[in-house]
Amino acid sequence: MKTKLILFLSAVLLSAGALQAQANQECATTASLAYSDAKAKNYDAAYPRIQTLRKDCPTYSVVTYQYGERVLKHMLEKAPQGEKKAIAQDLIKLYEERLQHFPGKTKAGEVYGDIAQVMYDYKLGTPEEQYAAFDKAYQEDKDALNAKSLYTYFSLLVDLQDAGKRDLQDVFSQYDVVIAKVEEEENKMAEGLAKLIEKQEAGEKLTAKEEKMLNAYEINLKAYSTVRGSINAKLGQRADCDNLVPLYSKDFEANKSNVEWLKRAAGRLSGKDCTEDPLFFKLVEALHQAEPSAKSALYLGQLADAEGNASKALEYYNQSAELEKNPKDKARVYYRIADEYKSKGQFGQARNYYRKTLQALPSYGRAYLQIANMIAQSANNCGNTAFEKRAVYWLAADYAARAGRVDPSISSTANETAAAYRGRAPQRSDIFQQDMQGKTINIGCWIGESVRVPNL
Repeated sequence: MKTKLILFLSAVLLSAGALQAQANQECATTASLAYSDAKAKNYDAAYPRIQTLRKDCPTYSVVTYQYGERVLKHMLEKAPQGEKKAIAQDLIKLYEERLQHFPGKTKAGEVYGDIAQVMYDYKLGTPEEQYAAFDKAYQEDKDALNAKSLYTYFSLLVDLQDAGKRDLQDVFSQYDVVIAKVEEEENKMAEGLAKLIEKQEAGEKLTAKEEKMLNAYEINLKAYSTVRGSINAKLGQRADCDNLVPLYSKDFEANKSNVEWLKRAAGRLSGKDCTEDPLFFKLVEALHQAEPSAKSALYLGQLADAEGNASKALEYYNQSAELEKNPKDKARVYYRIADEYKSKGQFGQARNYYRKTLQALPSYGRAYLQIANMIAQSANNCGNTAFEKRAVYWLAADYAARAGRVDPSISSTANETAAAYRGRAPQRSDIFQQDMQGKTINIGCWIGESVRVPNL
């Protein structure tokens, strides 16, 4: 009897193993056909097979979900309007299945971000649910949201505030977070772009990989620049003095010892030029008493400026820049100092501070533009011959062009400025007559740089 039982169990196990092997083979066959179709962009043929794999072979391969995403996005593009929501819901389900079955091969934050964007794009769920989905992605991974998603994340919160479901302070707090992330990404890309531009300008040929990187940097910088502008536009009049002063006046007594609150409040009033209101003085005084810092030194500089004490203002601004740790804020202080020197005609000092601005924040294209303008203004003073004086405009044009490349938000102005300066530089006939093609001209005075004459 015992022997028969063992034989029976063995037969059952063999049968189960055979069935499993057959199922595995069927999964492999279906996957091979589905992946081949999807790779060839034959999405209509791939769709039923991908769906079969999701149902019958969900753990076969993460590739099922990678190709499945492409297939469903294709279907979303071509589907009639009335059918898009159902497909979008299935795409969300596919994202969730991937996270369930392949957590080790899936970045949760990115998946949550994709889900949130699909919900928003196809109007799935309430605005509160859509915002919560974006917030989940951001809390999971600060790098999960791309440029478009960052804007949507903020835009939804503003809409909720308009509907009376969020406070204005929530909007300001979220703005600080989102805009800081946008500027962080811009800075990374501008830093990489600046190195490649310098290599190009030195006459070195970029590798194919570097050319691809340069193109990607410029495309992404434009995207983030557009998003930054859209975020600021969305914030709109909510961030003007008429809203800010009453908001922070109401909360001042309760927060006058709260350093972080004082920093945010003074920073926002400063950024919107609400510095003439008595509240700004109260905030700065309280902040400097609570914690003397880069920010309090900056605001004291602004107050000195408002009182017409330029030398005292510069002293405070330099203190602020030296103490500041945040690259964006450090750049802004250096830029302010540079402007002060530029307004006095001290171009050498101004350039030093514009360069410090760019060291702190490589995407601060306006600093390049200011250097270009100072160089152009000095053309008549920084050359020995008429040709050399006009050659100064080539250098000015180079700086102006670089401004637009690292900061696409000013590319139109920068490119127009560069073109205008090139128009003032020696032309082909001048270069030929002077036999200067390909030669290097050393520019004197405060500029102290060289420029290469174009080859004809």
